[in-house]
Amino acid sequence: MSDRNYDQAEALVSHKKALIQKKEQLEVLIDTVEKTIKSLKGEIEMKDYEKFEGFKQKLVDENEREYGKEVRSKYGNEAVDASNKKLMNMTKEQYEEVQRLSEEINATLAEAMKSGDPAGELAQKACQLHKQWLCMFWPEDTYTKEAHKGLGRMYVEDERFKAYYDSIAEGCAEFLSKALDVYCAE
Repeated sequence: MSDRNYDQAEALVSHKKALIQKKEQLEVLIDTVEKTIKSLKGEIEMKDYEKFEGFKQKLVDENEREYGKEVRSKYGNEAVDASNKKLMNMTKEQYEEVQRLSEEINATLAEAMKSGDPAGELAQKACQLHKQWLCMFWPEDTYTKEAHKGLGRMYVEDERFKAYYDSIAEGCAEFLSKALDVYCAE
């Protein structure tokens, strides 16, 4: 607070915005829980889209809990909020496409690793699929090759991401990072 560049009013406005967003998220969850209780008691029939809304909110909350502080400091509140909003606005079909892409990325990476060539055709296909997957979450027109490369480096440096990718195949996080370096250099 002794920093001359610190604007207390601006910080409070930002904090208020985050609190309002959290309040909205909690309201969606509370509404879903109330409807689920009524549905279980046979008082109402809960529609699939209502269940899906609660599911998406749960994903956002889990992601915020696990990575929120980190990604907000790296990319800023505005970018993270926009990404969360994009997820919350996804249709069930779009979310299923995200899942399908994720599975295809992992299968393609596993095959690409057999060649050992991060510049190979399959590795580069995995990178293209990964870009498509990212763009389903990232706000419009925010994708850059530099950000994509940076994400690849983070997959190696952050043990949580490294463990995820290395569960596909030993050394997969490093392989993907190198493949993204090639992909993003083009």
